Formats: sequence, C-alpha cells, structure tokens
Amino acid sequence: MGTLKDKKFAVVTGASCGIGFELARQCVKHGFEVMICSDSPDIHSAARTLSTEGARVAPVQADLSIPDGVETLANAVLEDGRPVDALLLNAGVGVGGSFLETPLEEELAMISLNVMSVVHLSKRLLPPMVKRGKGRILVTASVSSTTPTPYAAVYGATKAFDLSFAEALRTELAEHGITVTALQPGATDTRFFERAHMLDTPVGEGDKDDPADVARAGFEAMMAGKDSIIAFSGRAKLNGLANEILPETVKAKMAAKQHKPKGMNNNRT
Repeated sequence: MGTLKDKKFAVVTGASCGIGFELARQCVKHGFEVMICSDSPDIHSAARTLSTEGARVAPVQADLSIPDGVETLANAVLEDGRPVDALLLNAGVGVGGSFLETPLEEELAMISLNVMSVVHLSKRLLPPMVKRGKGRILVTASVSSTTPTPYAAVYGATKAFDLSFAEALRTELAEHGITVTALQPGATDTRFFERAHMLDTPVGEGDKDDPADVARAGFEAMMAGKDSIIAFSGRAKLNGLANEILPETVKAKMAAKQHKPKGMNNNRT
C-alpha cells in the first residue's frame, strides 16, 4: 500500500475527451497516478477507461468556469494529500462568429474558463510545488495565441493570455525548480469546433491533427522542460512560424479567412 506514495501524481483539467483525455493517458502510460477534471459527467467514464491501463485515476466533476468549481478541484487535490508532480492546465472552450453577434454570456464564460481558472488554480496549487522545489506545469494555449483571430476574437485573446502567462511563470518559477511549458496545438480533431459553432468555417472543415499525437508531443515537451511546443503537424508548425514573423495586420487577414463562417455575407463585419 505504501507504493502509492512513490508514484508520481498529475492533475489534468478538461480531461473527459480530446487533448485533455489524451494528456491524462500519457500521464498514465508514464507511471503517474492521475486526478482528472471536467464539468461533463463523461469524466467518470474517462476515469474508468484510464484506470484499466494500470493506474489509479480519480475523477472530479466540476465547472471550472466558476470560482466554486475551481475551489472544488483545488480542495480535492489538496485533501488528497499527495504532492503534485505535474499540473496540466488544459480546460478550455472556443466561441466562433462575428463579435457583434456572438452571445456575451458565452464569451464571458469562455474567459472565465480559459483565463480565470488557469490563474485561480495556479494560485492555489503552485505554492506546495514551490515549497517542494520541483514540478512541471503544462498550459494549453494555441497556435492562435500568437495572432489576432477575427471571427474568434475573444477566444484568440484568451489563448494569447495563456501563452503570455505560461512564459512569464516559467521565468518566475525557474529558481524554484519548476518548469512551465506552453502547448500550442493547431486544428485538432476534437469536439472543439462543434462546441464553438465553427463547423462551417474553413478551419472547421479542414484537415485536423489527431489529439493523441498532440498530447504526446505536449507531454514529451513538458517532461523535457521545454518552454513551448507547436503540435503536431507540419501545417501547425508552419502556421506557428508565420505567426512569429508576419505583421499583425497580415496575420489577422489570414486568420479571418480561416475562421469566417462560410454563410456570412462578405459585406458584414
């Protein structure tokens, strides 16, 4: 029974499906016990699936877009009593469409999940990691984090925050023995585009990466202590490179072509 204390412990958010589920699977494959979180009841079946692969996986169903939900997860982690070796902050959603028409409540909820929960959970769980003097953090940003993203304007801004936050924390925490890695996926074959109402966009209809490939690249980058990783395909890497060198106005026009709904009148803003 004492062997549980010898196991590494990871916490993964947004883990009921998609990239988050595959990140949790990578943790299991590499010897971690895992606590996974999502607001979906599917988190329980995800835990059962992962548990069959030989690890203890604890599900926490909580809505991280509200402070009480973040506290539910933070308290579950702290009450578990084991030190966190890896914190994978992956939970996030998108909202696509013209900013003048997208629902304000959906965008505010997205900001709460993509931005505020990352800060809130980091504030609660980082101090014990700093006290131990070791740990790894992965923050899921996006290729969109380095470009303006018309027709997903607020989403792109939230991911720009995540990338900047991860890079800043990396410098602050380096002296404490903690690494911070930003994962920047391109278009990935998950439920993201359906949930974001972006199925009728060029990016929503285009080729997408396998979430298992994206998660593997992200996990390996985290364990290697890299600052960031653009995952996974050559297309995603090319987009990431273009975003580093092109002017903001040019990037915005390119992103608009990919994210503008096909049914939208070209004269509409």
